[in-house]
Amino acid sequence: MNKIEHIGIAVKDITAATTIYEALLKTKVYKTESVASEHVTTAFLQTGPNKIELLEATSADSAIAKFIEKKGEGIHHIAFDVIDIHAEMARLKAEGFILLNEEPKRGADNKLVCFVHPKGTNGVLIELCQSVNE
Repeated sequence: MNKIEHIGIAVKDITAATTIYEALLKTKVYKTESVASEHVTTAFLQTGPNKIELLEATSADSAIAKFIEKKGEGIHHIAFDVIDIHAEMARLKAEGFILLNEEPKRGADNKLVCFVHPKGTNGVLIELCQSVNE
């Protein structure tokens, strides 16, 4: 894993959260995107090398809606940049980590992603992210 790619924050209202984080970070959202497979709308902000991903559920049965119902708004995951997501997934499986998907899937911000179950990471949901060159 190279670096923290972003921190994902689950929010009820992405418009209200955008206003808060734009004021907090003194920067504007650089990208919004709907990720149909995850039933979320995302908004990305960047300050220096650091990125924040705001996530709003678009369906009551999405992982973000369930997270907010159980834990409330807040940090949902920490994403790490990887060069080869398949190799990193194989390495983590060999180490005994539980992956939430067997194959990487298309995520927001032009990435292939895979999640690591929080049961094996002290309660923190970890996302692996590999940039897709198109």
